[in-house]
Amino acid sequence: MSESAELTASVRERVGKGSARALRREGKVPAVIYGDKKPPLPIAIPYKEAFMRLHAGGFLTSIMTLDVDGEKHRVIPKDYQLDPVRDFLEHVDFLRVSRNTTVTVDIPVNFLNEDTCPGLKAGGALNIVRYTVEVVCRADSIPDSIEVDLGEMNIGDSAHISAVTLPEGVEPTIRDRDFTIATIASPAGYSDTAEEDEEGEEAPEGEEPEAES
Repeated sequence: MSESAELTASVRERVGKGSARALRREGKVPAVIYGDKKPPLPIAIPYKEAFMRLHAGGFLTSIMTLDVDGEKHRVIPKDYQLDPVRDFLEHVDFLRVSRNTTVTVDIPVNFLNEDTCPGLKAGGALNIVRYTVEVVCRADSIPDSIEVDLGEMNIGDSAHISAVTLPEGVEPTIRDRDFTIATIASPAGYSDTAEEDEEGEEAPEGEEPEAES
């Protein structure tokens, strides 16, 4: 699990589009802290610090501490919005977390032993079906990555979630099938293996899951 350093913040006295635009002109990002059966807390965070942490990687899987006018809040970023034209960070949603908080997060997939993979050495191509895997786990047990070992995979082989050793307490949200993460495709082009394995699979829901405390 990644746990980043502290971010300073201040309480927002006003909310709304006009107030948000004013904050952005001041070099701040409007945000909100919610969850843990407490009222939402509108805050403002420094744009530069927030932008740097967003692009450092692992933003949505990192526990961080927000110092809001001297009061500490342990949180995890749950969502953020970017300006569709300028790519500026416009808003961040933070979820309060405790030791018993359960969260749903997308964990990046890390592929091991690509240099020794028989299928790749024979001219095959790595066909990545899922760059991330959505899992449910406790907030203090979020894995940094999900590792898929390609060391013994040949052309035509598929790596399924059943071949992945997940940390204790970490469960994929898809549990009704052994879904494909990647395949080793033939040199002539991608095979139909992934399409067959994923046939009928529904796209991840767009709705934000609720956290349980």
